[in-house]
Amino acid sequence: MASLSRALRVATTCPRKRPAQGLRLQPLASVAGPTTEKNVPYQRTLKEEAQGPSTAARGPSQPLPRTADVVVIGGGSLGCQTLYHLAKLGVSGAVLLERERLTSGTTWHTAGLLWQLRPSDVEVELLAHTRRVVSRELEKETGLHTGWIQNGGLFIASNRQRLDEYKRLMSLGKAYGVESHVLSPAETKALYPLMNVDDLYGTLYVPQDGTMDPAGTCTTLVRAAAARGAQVIENCPVTGIRVRTDDFGVRRVAAVETQHGSIQTPCVVNCAGVWASTVGRMAGVKVPLVAMHHAYVVTERIEGIQNMPNVRDHDASVYLRLQGDALSVGGYECNPVFWEEVSDKFAFGLFDLDWDVFSQHIEGAINRVPVLERTGIKSTVCGPESFTPDHKPLMGEAPELRGFFLGCGFNSAGMMLGGGCGQELAHWIIHGRPEKDMYGYDIELLEQGCVFQERHGWERPGWFSPQGTAPVPDYDYYGAYGNQVHQDCAYTRLLGDEYTFEFPPHHCVIQKECLTCREAAAVFNMSYFGKFYLLGLDASKAADWLFSADVSRPPGSTVYTCMLNQRGGTESDLTVSRLAPGPEAGPLAPAFEGDGYYLAVGGAAAQHNWSHISTVLQDQKFRCRLIDSSEDLGMISIQGPASRAILQEVLDADLSNSAFPFSTHQLVRAAGHLVRAMRLSFVGELGWELHIPRASCVPVYRAVMTAGAKHGLVNAGYRAIDSLSIEKGYRHWHADLRSDDSPLEAGLAFTCKLKSCVPFLGREALEKQREAGLRRRLVSLTVEEKVPMFGLEAIWRNGQVVGHVRRADFGFTVDKTIAYGYIQNPSGGPVSLDFVKSGDYALERMGITYAAQVHLKSPFDPDNKRVRGIY
Repeated sequence: MASLSRALRVATTCPRKRPAQGLRLQPLASVAGPTTEKNVPYQRTLKEEAQGPSTAARGPSQPLPRTADVVVIGGGSLGCQTLYHLAKLGVSGAVLLERERLTSGTTWHTAGLLWQLRPSDVEVELLAHTRRVVSRELEKETGLHTGWIQNGGLFIASNRQRLDEYKRLMSLGKAYGVESHVLSPAETKALYPLMNVDDLYGTLYVPQDGTMDPAGTCTTLVRAAAARGAQVIENCPVTGIRVRTDDFGVRRVAAVETQHGSIQTPCVVNCAGVWASTVGRMAGVKVPLVAMHHAYVVTERIEGIQNMPNVRDHDASVYLRLQGDALSVGGYECNPVFWEEVSDKFAFGLFDLDWDVFSQHIEGAINRVPVLERTGIKSTVCGPESFTPDHKPLMGEAPELRGFFLGCGFNSAGMMLGGGCGQELAHWIIHGRPEKDMYGYDIELLEQGCVFQERHGWERPGWFSPQGTAPVPDYDYYGAYGNQVHQDCAYTRLLGDEYTFEFPPHHCVIQKECLTCREAAAVFNMSYFGKFYLLGLDASKAADWLFSADVSRPPGSTVYTCMLNQRGGTESDLTVSRLAPGPEAGPLAPAFEGDGYYLAVGGAAAQHNWSHISTVLQDQKFRCRLIDSSEDLGMISIQGPASRAILQEVLDADLSNSAFPFSTHQLVRAAGHLVRAMRLSFVGELGWELHIPRASCVPVYRAVMTAGAKHGLVNAGYRAIDSLSIEKGYRHWHADLRSDDSPLEAGLAFTCKLKSCVPFLGREALEKQREAGLRRRLVSLTVEEKVPMFGLEAIWRNGQVVGHVRRADFGFTVDKTIAYGYIQNPSGGPVSLDFVKSGDYALERMGITYAAQVHLKSPFDPDNKRVRGIY
């Protein structure tokens, strides 16, 4: 039996074969690999039960019902978890269709690891739910053991930055009751004697992490679901999704078609994993995922490995999973093999392992556990997994087809996220939303030193480097697939400076942008914002229902408002501008009958806003149009004490307080170009936004910069916006304001027309919450000590952890670190203002606590004088 070291020698000495075109890599064929056995390491799989005639010959495992409330497609981890949670929430008419047998696609070969701590509070909650279901709830309901093994987890830190990251995770874990310990190298050696710790800075040990069994988990899930009336039909491939168009032109799911008949249903959940794109095409829905080979090898018996924790070494991109008295060794390559032609006949299958690709993991594994160098390889496991562009799963209702939900693209984490995401999908289907929050002139700016960043697919300015231009190079794939690794790249160097949990070297650059905005003026490029028009005969009714604030004001007014869901959670914050009707169509003033509104939303949330608004319009049958003009309009924002003087030279309008009050908008000309000017601020200063037709963006920007030169106007990026806005106390949606936060909890009650009798979406939930008292509340905290914070820090009050930080940044004007987070009362009672004010607070950063002061109002300009031009 060959060892891992033998595999490494074979892979490194064999001539490397590469195709002339494409991304498909050739398997190692000229030299025999260490083992040719392909087999998963589980004592029981469902493959054995699937032996016999073909799927078509066997036919469905039970007759198809004529109708179903929900049809789940795919019998892997996500499909089984979604079915279970639908049944648990009372949906008895749910059906799961599996083309072969349960787990036969990608779930059957998964490593089944569950790590409780990840750098996302939402994911920590999702993982916690999976663990509860698999380790306790299913066994209690069914009397069956799922195969859960609690052997603990160990994260490896081989550099200072990685150890700092793990310290942050430890602090976050305290807010969620996840036990974890940062261990020294010596403590790590005592816990895991076979580990080499000579190159370690430390480790993060989570005792209650563990391992899941795919067959045991999925069979127990469907047993529990069936007990509540759900049906599981195996050997039943889906061949089509029937779609109908309703009287309002909205496409909706009508039925699922199979080789053995059809099921009428208004709701389909695509949990087909690698095959999700195929199912999506049946419905005319684009599912952006790709299929790749993912591999691990199973070793022979290792003396002394029993009961050791699972290991994840992020820097070596290796994981070591305890497998009884052996290890499964796997990882994630920078040059993975793509499965370009996904076969619909593939079931309980494994690929030949490409040792040439896999060998990059072996050296890291042997370095971490040296005994592996002389340990034999029992079998290889190389199967398909689906991956998405942003490494996040695809969740929720497809905007182009009502009733078609996605639960796929889990990037090989479908087992550990399955319970949490299955529950959220079930809530989404039943209640319309999940319980938790699940979601032009670049060259001109580049020449001025703009360092661009990405947010949800949008490119936006981060900050402006005084060192000159930093163009973003094409992705180099780490030198794989025939690409050359970028050498001496300015953008790469600046990006590398970001890899720190201290203040970055460009901290002073961001400081200058912020202070110049406060003292003179800064111009921000915000063209990535979403820009929509809501127009038509029912636009006013739709606006009353959609927006929490009163937007029924005269044309020329602009209102900051929220949009809520049925539970009172905040789906968005945005500005809504009332338009005057006009006969001529144009990018700034489209022709319409009835009422019209112009909506400006954060670019990172533009698609989310579009989907939410479209869904509400369809559900309420409002007669109006929603038009997306995001690509047609640019936007710059000029903010600061000198903004009025600068723009008075550029715009043909009177910008005085009386002629152009705060929270109003006008069509004006800027250097001869028609623009929509809005007097608004997202940084707490006197300022205007200019919404500009695409073709006019560059000349208007140049005119503003020319006029601003003598006033000290500077370019500023989104990093400055982050700092300036948190200093003023303005919320960022998807950070300190999410769809599971109500505006009452977030201190945004002023955006809700609760004093009126006008109904709006979410009003009933807010009224109930207000009557019962808030169970959590967003607070502002400042720290005197000059330490950087980024979010996820634990919030302590009177010696108890009461929450965690959602968003943090350094405020340069107040010269303090500022943090926002939601706190709860440990007794379970309401969080009153007296409760907030009476406590002694501290923030825990990487295991160290810092005294903090709590604020009920923004520490900067609490009287809002500056936005009114009073300096």
